[in-house]
Amino acid sequence: MSGALMLQGTGSDVGKSLLVAALCRIARKRGIRVAPFKPQNMSNNAAACPGGGEIGRAQALQARAAGLDPTTDMNPVLLKPETDRCAQIILNGFALRRAEAARYMAERGSLLPHVLDAFERLRETYDLVIVEGAGSPSEVNLRRGDIANMGFARAADVPVVLVGDIDRGGVIASIVGTKAVIAPEDAAMIAGFAINRFRGDMALFSDGIDFLERKTGWPCFGVVPWLSCAARLPAEDAVVLDLRQSASGDILVAVPMLSRISNFDDLDPLRAENKVEVRFIPPGQALPRDADAVVVTGTKSTIADLAMLRAEGWDHDVIAAYRSGAHIIGLCGGFQLLGTRVEDLDGADGARGSAEGLGLFDMVTTMSGEKCVRPARGTTLAHGDSVRGYEIHTGRSHGRALAKPFCRLDSGEPDGAIGAGGRLIGTYLHGVFASDAFRTRWLGSLRKGWTSTLDYEHGVERALDELADGVEEALDIDALFALAR
Repeated sequence: MSGALMLQGTGSDVGKSLLVAALCRIARKRGIRVAPFKPQNMSNNAAACPGGGEIGRAQALQARAAGLDPTTDMNPVLLKPETDRCAQIILNGFALRRAEAARYMAERGSLLPHVLDAFERLRETYDLVIVEGAGSPSEVNLRRGDIANMGFARAADVPVVLVGDIDRGGVIASIVGTKAVIAPEDAAMIAGFAINRFRGDMALFSDGIDFLERKTGWPCFGVVPWLSCAARLPAEDAVVLDLRQSASGDILVAVPMLSRISNFDDLDPLRAENKVEVRFIPPGQALPRDADAVVVTGTKSTIADLAMLRAEGWDHDVIAAYRSGAHIIGLCGGFQLLGTRVEDLDGADGARGSAEGLGLFDMVTTMSGEKCVRPARGTTLAHGDSVRGYEIHTGRSHGRALAKPFCRLDSGEPDGAIGAGGRLIGTYLHGVFASDAFRTRWLGSLRKGWTSTLDYEHGVERALDELADGVEEALDIDALFALAR
C-alpha cells in the first residue's frame, strides 16, 4: 500500500496522539512501513532528533511505536508557548522566530509549503503515513490559513477520520456539531468517525451510533474502550497534569507546576514506580513539608518561571525543603533556576532581563540565541551509573558548582552539578529518570533499603503493545487502512 490517513478531533485532548501511536504500532506489526506526521503542534514537550532538531514528544512516541527514530519531517511546525500570547516557532526542527498569536495566525499559511514538503518526503519513503490534526476543525474562526487540520487535509488530499471523546460527555453533539459548522468542502474530506474512551456497557450506546450515522452520513469505524495502559504512556499537554497524580506511597516527590513547564514526562518513570507518589503542586498551594524530594522541571521561560516561583512562595519552600534534609533535583531549566542568577538580556528564552535564582548552586546562566538540541548519554561520576536522554536548552551555565559535575557525557563533556553528598543534583539531561540504575539508586537515597524491579523502557513498549491490541480489537483497522490513498 502507499498512502495516508488523518485523525482529527472534535476537540483538544480527545486522544488523537495515542490513537495515532496505536495505528503506527498496528501497521508495524502487519509489516507495513509506517510513519507518523503532525503538520503543526503546540507544546513545550519536545524531543531531540538523532539527526538534529526537535519535534513534539507525542510524535517521538508515535515514531517509537512505528519502530523509527524521530525526524523533523514528522512535525515540521512546532509552537512552543513562552507567554499567553507569544510562542517560539520551530520550523523543520530549528527555531525560526517568535511571534505574537495574532501575527502567527495571519502568516501561518506561508508555512504550508514547508509542511507539504515534509509530508511528501515521508510519503515517498513509507507505505503509510498516519497524520494527526491539532485541536479541532470545528474552530471555524481559525480556518483561514489553516495548516493543521482541513487546510492540510485538502491541500494534501488526505482522508480524515473524526475522533470524539465520550468520556468528557456530549460526544453526539460534538460530532454532529462539527459537521454542522464546517464548510461542506471540508466535511467531504471526512470518511467516518470513531469514538474514544468509552466506559460501561457498549450495547447502551448502539442507538447513539445509529443516530450519528443517520445524522452525519458518516460510518462509524468503531468505539475504543477506556484503556488503562494509556496512563502508562507520556502525556503531551500540561493541562492533564492534575489528572495524572500517582497513588500515595512510601516516597513523596513534589513537583511545582511552573507556568511554562516543559518535558514533564521526565517524571513518568518515577510515577511508574510502585509506592512512589509524584505530586504535581498547582499554583496556590505550598510544597508539602513532608516531601522526600522536590524536582524542579524544565521550563520554556526561565526568568518568567523564576518570578512565578517567588510569587507562589515556592522559592522559600524549595530552600526550606533542602535545609530540612530533602533531596532537590533541577532538570534543564529547573537546574538553571537553582543557580545564583539567570541573565537573558536579549529575551532568547522568553522574558527579557535578569533575575536572582534560588542560590543552591553557585553558578550563573547566560541565555543566547544558540540552542543546544541533541540526544545524549553519559555516566554519573558519583556511582558510574549509565544515563541517557536528550538536551534541549538555551543558555550556558558557568560557576564553581560545575567543578563537581553530575555526569560525564560520552562526548567527553561534563554535565550538570552535584552537591551536599548527592542531595542536590542539577542536570541538562532530560529523561535521566528513565535510566533504571540511576533512578533506583536515587530512590534508595531517599528511603533506605529501597529496591526496584521496574524496567521502564520495557514497560513503555509493553504499554504500546497493549494500546495497539485494544485499538485493533475496537476499530475496523482493515477499513481504516483501506481509506489511505
